[in-house]
Amino acid sequence: MGACGACGLLLPGLARGQDQARGKALVDDTGYPLVEAKHYVRLDGKRVRCELCPRRCQVADLERGYCGVRENRGGTYYTLVHSRLCSMHTDPIEKKPFFHVVPGSQAFSVATVGCNMECKFCQNWEISQYRPEQVPARNVSPRACHGFAKTEAAPFIAFTYTEPVVFYEYMLDVARLSRQTGVRSVVVSNGYIEEKPLRELLPHLTAFKVDLKAFRNPFYQDLCAGRLQPVLSALQLIKKAGVWLEIVVLVLPTKNDSEAEIRDLARFVKRNLGPEVPVHFTRFHPTYRLQNLPPTPVSTLERCYDVAKGEGLYFVYMGNVPGHPGENTYCPRCNELLISRTGFTVRSNRISGNACPKCKTEIPGVWS
Repeated sequence: MGACGACGLLLPGLARGQDQARGKALVDDTGYPLVEAKHYVRLDGKRVRCELCPRRCQVADLERGYCGVRENRGGTYYTLVHSRLCSMHTDPIEKKPFFHVVPGSQAFSVATVGCNMECKFCQNWEISQYRPEQVPARNVSPRACHGFAKTEAAPFIAFTYTEPVVFYEYMLDVARLSRQTGVRSVVVSNGYIEEKPLRELLPHLTAFKVDLKAFRNPFYQDLCAGRLQPVLSALQLIKKAGVWLEIVVLVLPTKNDSEAEIRDLARFVKRNLGPEVPVHFTRFHPTYRLQNLPPTPVSTLERCYDVAKGEGLYFVYMGNVPGHPGENTYCPRCNELLISRTGFTVRSNRISGNACPKCKTEIPGVWS
């Protein structure tokens, strides 16, 4: 199953249906479920305030929030993308990337359209920055999603590609089925989510990867239309909840690659999350609205790697540089090579149970 990009096809519109006060549910005439959103409050004049992400959009009747996938209909807020998958694909777990989650396993990866940020360097802008009517999709119920994962022999379902926060209700419904099916859930997100919905979601997850765009608020404001502090708060909550956490930093030349910024980031991780949290520094390639920058020099990633290791982080990685030693996992105590990788392929895995075979140091992660 391949990922769907935006192809200009306009799907039929969403029917307004019958008045909710008359006791009949609103109907989506394209055949997708129309599900009431979680985490919002009703305001005067049929307005609502969404409390899912830090934007806290106030939305008038018949309008949508910033993400474009949640709509106010007569004072009731709905998600328009429950079960409406625009992308399904089975990927190596390393592609997410998760390097400490059952290396070599597969993740059945799903997404709907939409995002609550607008990163100028978005790699999946054809679906993240479009509206439900603009992108072909498939109706896949939460139970059917688990069925696909079983068929693909994937032990994980990954919510990824766009921003899972905006299809929160579907993600939560799928994740809640994990105990029944044995297929576990992992999230790949920008971490731009409020505390209450995050607390509700975390008990149903195995792992959470956060794209930490930068460690400076002006970067978030100028290049992502967001803010840094809510992401830092989410990182600390994820870690405190005991869900396995990994961080990815896409390194943009001249934008977020200064030694001072990388040092501050590494110190934050060590002090607030712990030195065992993996941090991936990933190579940028020009895309979307940011094509005036060159690809990240490998030497820049190597400097980021060295700075983070120098600040005491145990597991630092380099991404989008296949074959580089920075893709490998080493024991933080004796420096023994534990997992050798080339791109998304695991070449060897010498971890014994959950420990280094040489010095017996426990290696944190989800290994089985």
